[in-house]
Amino acid sequence: MMFTEIDHVAIAVFDLDAAIAYYEDTFGCPVEHRETIEKDGVSEALLRVADSYIQLLTPIREDSPVAKYMEKKGEGIHHVGYRVADCGAALEAVKAQGFKVIDEAPRPGSRGTTVAFIHPKTAFGTLIELVQE
Repeated sequence: MMFTEIDHVAIAVFDLDAAIAYYEDTFGCPVEHRETIEKDGVSEALLRVADSYIQLLTPIREDSPVAKYMEKKGEGIHHVGYRVADCGAALEAVKAQGFKVIDEAPRPGSRGTTVAFIHPKTAFGTLIELVQE
């Protein structure tokens, strides 16, 4: 099996601080990591849930992929991140099967991970992120 576990469920939000407060106050989910990823045009907060995370994302630029997503669909689940042992090998396996990918090669992700995205058109409408810790 390529996936080792679910790394995170990413939720696009307009107000990151309000979303953090909601998850902390309502469900007791602590923020474990916050980061701004300039290249992707987002600020994120990772809230720990057992061995996985809720990733709250908010765009910092109008041209970011998350901003464009939210323009069309509003707030809500943006993608699911699955942990893999080797992001490069997993990405190549997906491409070898003829499926469409967003990233042709793995790239740096938040908190020091290596990531690659699989296009939702080949994943039944779900944007998939491969995450190697």
